[in-house]
Amino acid sequence: MTLPCCTIDGEYFQPFKLEGEDADRWISSAGPGLKRIEFLVPQANRPEAMAQIETDLPALDGVDSARVNLTGRRVAVIYREGEIEPQALIDRLGVLGYMARPFDPRETGLTKDDREGGRLLRALAVAGFAASNVMLLSVSVWSGAEDATRDLFHWLSAMIALPAVAYAGRPFFYSAVNALRLGRVNMDVPISLGVLLASLMSLFQTINGEEHAYFDASVTLLFFLLAGRYLDHLMRARARSAIAQLVSLSSEGATVIAADGSRRYVPAREIKAGMTVAVAAGDRLPADGLVSEGISDMDRSLLTGESAPEAVRPGSAVHAGELNLTAPITVEVMAAGNDTFLSELVRLMSAAEQGQSRYIQIADRLARFYSPAVHTLAAATLTGWLVLGMGWHASIMAAVAVLIITCPCALGLAVPAVQVVASGRLFRSGVMIKDGAALEKLSGVDTVIFDKTGTLTKGEPQLVSPLMVSTETLTLAAGLARASKHPLSQALVREAAKRGLTPLTVTDIAEHPGLGLSGLYQGEKLRLGSRAWCGLEESPEDKGLLEFAFRRGANTPAVFQFEDALRPEAAETVARLKQMGLAVHLLSGDREAAVSRVAAAVAIDTAVSRASPQAKLAYVDALSKAGKKVLMVGDGINDAPALAAGYTSMAPSSASDIGRTAAETVWMGESAAAVAEAVKVARRTQRIAKENFALAVGYNVLAVPLAMAGLVSPLVAAIAMSTSSIIVIANALRVGLGEAPRATAPGAKSGEADTARLRRAA
Repeated sequence: MTLPCCTIDGEYFQPFKLEGEDADRWISSAGPGLKRIEFLVPQANRPEAMAQIETDLPALDGVDSARVNLTGRRVAVIYREGEIEPQALIDRLGVLGYMARPFDPRETGLTKDDREGGRLLRALAVAGFAASNVMLLSVSVWSGAEDATRDLFHWLSAMIALPAVAYAGRPFFYSAVNALRLGRVNMDVPISLGVLLASLMSLFQTINGEEHAYFDASVTLLFFLLAGRYLDHLMRARARSAIAQLVSLSSEGATVIAADGSRRYVPAREIKAGMTVAVAAGDRLPADGLVSEGISDMDRSLLTGESAPEAVRPGSAVHAGELNLTAPITVEVMAAGNDTFLSELVRLMSAAEQGQSRYIQIADRLARFYSPAVHTLAAATLTGWLVLGMGWHASIMAAVAVLIITCPCALGLAVPAVQVVASGRLFRSGVMIKDGAALEKLSGVDTVIFDKTGTLTKGEPQLVSPLMVSTETLTLAAGLARASKHPLSQALVREAAKRGLTPLTVTDIAEHPGLGLSGLYQGEKLRLGSRAWCGLEESPEDKGLLEFAFRRGANTPAVFQFEDALRPEAAETVARLKQMGLAVHLLSGDREAAVSRVAAAVAIDTAVSRASPQAKLAYVDALSKAGKKVLMVGDGINDAPALAAGYTSMAPSSASDIGRTAAETVWMGESAAAVAEAVKVARRTQRIAKENFALAVGYNVLAVPLAMAGLVSPLVAAIAMSTSSIIVIANALRVGLGEAPRATAPGAKSGEADTARLRRAA
């Protein structure tokens, strides 16, 4: 069977052939007898694609399920091993008109995204230039230009508009041609017909010296539609990069130690369970396993979300993607490749995105009825006028007027226009909206889940006791601490700088993995680190504070205590959310004492501690299945699956790259007040968006009958279309009116009040 080829945004695609051993790298286990493979399908970006693929593929013998991710343009298929081959799935997608190839998370797709975005941006610029200039010429005609002057302006408009339509209309023309070639009709078909017919009729009118031409309608229509399509592209490109960033944490390879002691470097894909690998300080782990030799400190924020390093020693479990900080270790591999914890995080993220992809915006739901309705109305108008004996010219003009006046500009702008205004207001409040659907989702949330470290708190330890420590003790401890990257060491250095002190020079500094630091000052031995390292017994009570002990010679050790201070207005934000009728939860990977302390300080009654990424995802899923619409607020890599699984999500700008990417909304600055402000603005935005939809639908209900009756020329249709868009935009501007945005810059009084509240909770 010869599969069709297709053109996507001007690029020619051939069917992918999955051959040889290379096929195994794309396939993972999905349970007993089940396999999973994921395809990248560039054309799967519309609701009709989801319905078609998710219905057709499961009908094949051996296919268990198929899920379409419209955001990432991917299709995940679970099939029964031995009953069907992956190539048959690719072939079937090709028959349906979707060119597919296996999806590799290591391929970020950023290069292609840049090319696609560049094409749309250039087309938008050309359409905008043409629309502004043709509109100026049209105004001159409307103002009374006649005869030769009018004809000159029409020819000038044609010289500007026709090349612009040919260039800027390509995204719609290519899509329409591909759909028609495969026997389908999509939303781009009537758009292309309207633009081309208006342009050709305008050229005909110009050649014959008629009074009216409609080039302004063609290029203005293209400009508005391209603006919406470019916005859609930006949203999808951001969403597609989250999984790629997770995979970037994996090591490219590792040094494998053979049974005879020899060492060789092998790529990560060749590492198998049972091997022994050497991991140098500063390297990421290539696989999951157990430490067999060495003691070191490990950055485990991937697992726990906590910034404080964790000591590992022989027997400690470690995971792929974790960063070895202080000393070389040897690890016995227990799981590699697709079986690692990092790979599981990738699968969790992908599954969460696919679950979220079933959220279909109101405009998309209306769009599926747009194409057949418009074609039917235009065809009925053309046929009716011909039957009445009005002639081809008048009949075509009436049909073109129907195509133009029913243009989905007002419907297409109903949400984006409100989003633009709302995004501007939120930006002034320090909030950035990354996903066009985020505002609609924020308006409907009824539950808010906060992560602790870096979200409700600053994620930066600060000294709280003893505040009256002597200058010499602090400068000695800081002199020893500045040789370490440990967060508590850096907190001591910051405290000394805050007090205007210069750390003393300490010699012979050595770092002891899992214990602390040692050094000499004027012949005296200094130690900084754990209580045991400095000769103290462990504290019998955990008050949720972090501790570093410091010992000078034979003197009694001092114990520095640190807290992760609350963000400014954290408690006020929780109170505002409760006043809005939202339930507030605290979900953290930290120990129970620290979580309880913060929960008490901000008045959150429901708090969960020691939650792994899987537990966080399960917690969010359980609430979602119970009918709750969850806003997940987090900042760490370990929060990414839960961020993607929530009804919507927020992250601070200080979050990890992956956390910011997974979240649909990001707030700037230190204050947590942005969370409540975003929900408030979103609710107002949703009300106005619904009004815009009512206006757009009402416009079509009134305008279409007039166009079908021949009471509206293409020129008037273009003006009516533009007017409907202007009304929608004017209504959208109301989002920015009213109460001034709530500032989110950190205030000293608010910060001090929250810190005092946290200390009282101890």
